[in-house]
Amino acid sequence: MDHEHEHEHEQPQGHGHGRHHGHGPASWAMAAKATLHCLTGCAVGEILGMVIGTALGWGNVPTMVLAVALAFLFGYSFTLFAVRRAGLDLKAAVKVALAADTVSIAVMELVDNGIIALVPGAMDAQLSDGLFWYALIGGLALAFVLTTPVNKWMIGRGKGHAVAHAYH
Repeated sequence: MDHEHEHEHEQPQGHGHGRHHGHGPASWAMAAKATLHCLTGCAVGEILGMVIGTALGWGNVPTMVLAVALAFLFGYSFTLFAVRRAGLDLKAAVKVALAADTVSIAVMELVDNGIIALVPGAMDAQLSDGLFWYALIGGLALAFVLTTPVNKWMIGRGKGHAVAHAYH
């Protein structure tokens, strides 16, 4: 009986449940930190994709596809490198990065690209136009605000960044 009781407590802690299950101010701080971590990777990839696509004169769709692909790549990479430094092998690190970031990056990209698509003229703005940068930065800021509650909910259930946090 004692062995079963021990096992029940070991597994949730290994998956981040034990420390992140509360709904107090600490979980909002953790959610904000996880979202900021995700936002950093997304912003690097998205801005790079938008700059490359716009500089090369690509149309809106290929530029958006490149920006989203690079946002996922950089978003995953930040977590991947962190958990690799913690000692995980590449296969395990990729699984943790996918589990930690997929929903967060997807929500962030949906919001950010939705804002860019909805702001009149933002999709056709050039790199030298203020509108290009205002729409991009505004979209990322709103994405942060809307993604933080998603991350809080996931962390509270031992998912998302709770998975990666066990290795930090």
